[in-house]
Amino acid sequence: QVQLVESGGDLVQPGGSLRLSCALSGSILNINTMGWYRQAPGKQREMVATIDSAGDTNTADSVKGRFTISRNNAKNTMYLQMNSLKPEDTAAYYCNARVRVRPGPWGEYNYWGQGTQVTVSS
Repeated sequence: QVQLVESGGDLVQPGGSLRLSCALSGSILNINTMGWYRQAPGKQREMVATIDSAGDTNTADSVKGRFTISRNNAKNTMYLQMNSLKPEDTAAYYCNARVRVRPGPWGEYNYWGQGTQVTVSS
């Protein structure tokens, strides 16, 4: 049983900052690629940023230079530092992780968190 717990979402004014966290727990052998995704009302879910087990990152053009993804492998935790927030950043943000729970070809699964709401409004 693997659980992903997201936190940090809030209501902030344009130009403000937030730090999202995603903490994993359960029977985990290792965590491979992790990422943050977001979905605004009436919009398709989109990738915000990903980070692999080596620490290599990819960031969407819309947030590049403003958002930074990171992970602490010792704590099984991923973060998203969001600066210079804009109203168009308003969305539900979801944590995703590819987790190996046992050895073998069928031992890796894709997990999603429940989402945390970020609202940017004046």
